[in-house]
Amino acid sequence: MKLDLKLYRGYVNDEELVVFGHLFQSWAPDKYSIEKKGIRHAYAILHKFRIKPFENYEIRLKFRDLEVTTKTQEDGYFRFTIPYDADLEPGWHTYEVSCKMYEFGMVEKGELLKPYPGKLGIISDIDDTFLISHSNSFFKKLYVMLSKNINKRKVFDDVVKHYKRLSKAGQDSEHSSNSFFFVSSSEWNLYDFIAEFADLHELPKAVIKLKKIKTGLRDFVKSGRGNHDHKFIKIKDIISFYPHIQYVLIGDDSQHDPFLYERICKTFPKNIKAIYIRQTTSKQKKKVQKVMANLETMDVSTCYFRDSEKAIHHSERENII
Repeated sequence: MKLDLKLYRGYVNDEELVVFGHLFQSWAPDKYSIEKKGIRHAYAILHKFRIKPFENYEIRLKFRDLEVTTKTQEDGYFRFTIPYDADLEPGWHTYEVSCKMYEFGMVEKGELLKPYPGKLGIISDIDDTFLISHSNSFFKKLYVMLSKNINKRKVFDDVVKHYKRLSKAGQDSEHSSNSFFFVSSSEWNLYDFIAEFADLHELPKAVIKLKKIKTGLRDFVKSGRGNHDHKFIKIKDIISFYPHIQYVLIGDDSQHDPFLYERICKTFPKNIKAIYIRQTTSKQKKKVQKVMANLETMDVSTCYFRDSEKAIHHSERENII
């Protein structure tokens, strides 16, 4: 029997530590290489949705002096939310998770973030916000996902420049940066694709929060669709976890981001500094314009933009970067 343990980037504040991942029977989704071309690439992507998770298996976390065990949930997901008040310098730290089954055992290493002191956190959507995905067109989105490898997919012009400047805004040291969180309606199956894509384009290193894992090909067709409430919950979790900083939220108008971000602003009236929404069609949407106008009355700076250059100018004008 094979097992596979997939860890994601965790995070910690002065009181609590959060680490999460999945346990799979045989291979995790990232074992199906996406370095292939044509039909092999499509096959690898489809394989990411043909995984078998392990339920109710014991998982052990080790971090510094901390050792804790928990068990996986029904979809193989596990999450450690642990009280933690030890001194920890800002930056990325390595943690270790292990699992033993019969005579097999495995150990994986992951990373967790202790944010640098600062006044800004950035929460960004992924599809059609920095990764060109064609979410407006269901068939085009599926075609692009199945036919184009990671090195053939594109980011929007100047988006990396904008994110890098947001990352450094208000930080005086070369080594420090503002914390980034990528929150998407894509499923955990696509985690490595997103992480490698962000890395390839030198986007700031981020904690990535995705949607409940899918375990069948029928689910693949629905990838990224359906209820977006999970995004609201994940963003709410991040802001509640780090309540003493202000956030810049970045999304697009292809799905629900503007309405979701409006809910967030109403829930956290002191925490949102600015909202950026990318325009994905030839004309601005009236409903989105209305939301943005409403946000301005709540003392949130907004920018509805087609090109990232416009977003950069807005950030400069508002003294965000």
